Amino acid sequence: MKILVTGATGKVGRLLVDALLAGGHAVRALTRDPRRANLPAGVEVVAGDLGATESLNEVFAGVTAAHLITFHGDDFAPLGNGEEIVALAQRAGVRRVTVLKGDVTRSPLEQAIAASGLEWTFLAPVEFMSNTLEWAEAIRTEGVVREGFAAMKSALIHEADIAAVAAMALTTDGHAGQEYLLTGPQALTPPERLQILEKVLGRPLRFVELSRDEIVGRWRAAGFGDSDVEFFLKMRTEPPEAGYTVLPTVEQVTGRPARTFARWVQEHAAAFGGVAS
Repeated sequence: MKILVTGATGKVGRLLVDALLAGGHAVRALTRDPRRANLPAGVEVVAGDLGATESLNEVFAGVTAAHLITFHGDDFAPLGNGEEIVALAQRAGVRRVTVLKGDVTRSPLEQAIAASGLEWTFLAPVEFMSNTLEWAEAIRTEGVVREGFAAMKSALIHEADIAAVAAMALTTDGHAGQEYLLTGPQALTPPERLQILEKVLGRPLRFVELSRDEIVGRWRAAGFGDSDVEFFLKMRTEPPEAGYTVLPTVEQVTGRPARTFARWVQEHAAAFGGVAS
């Protein structure tokens, strides 16, 4: 069984490559720059861009299953060629796909897949634990995190659990037609996340809550426009229930509990000035 992994150097795709190799499967990895991919020996690395249909003509050849993402490029632009991607996959004989969702609504690629004869599984993770790396420099240099909306909870998920669910859906039966909402085992506020970081790193850290105006100013300084700011505010002042509701999906699919945030911190402690374990 040869499985295509797109976004193979990304936060989820790279871990999915490892999970599939560990399961004894042949892996073809799609990346825009194979020279910089740094993927394990044994992986067939091919060049291509999901957003450029002409670069995908041979990518699906000999592949029985594929993991797809709904965006491309450094700016994570949504794909507009979903029907073309599906047509190429079907002509090549692909039978089963997983799709890592990038939004709550269905993208053109998801719509095309749902309308096709492919066995599909959509993966809808809430916030990635790796978003916490945005705090890394401030924690290393000051021991302080400055954030707003301190009461907002998030059932953030370890990226390896997303990859584990994708691997199961690609290689075992019983997942066709499912849209899995994926969460971690805890819903945590930013100060609660910082407390876990403090415990794992073994040094005191401080949380400074910024005002709404200060947070908006930070977003605007980063280049976000009015519509982006409005969306960010809505997500933080009226967060969807799905974002903070812990679900057992990871354990139901993989047979083991979802990884904790403490475990993620232990694995990434070096980024925050600690020692990874």
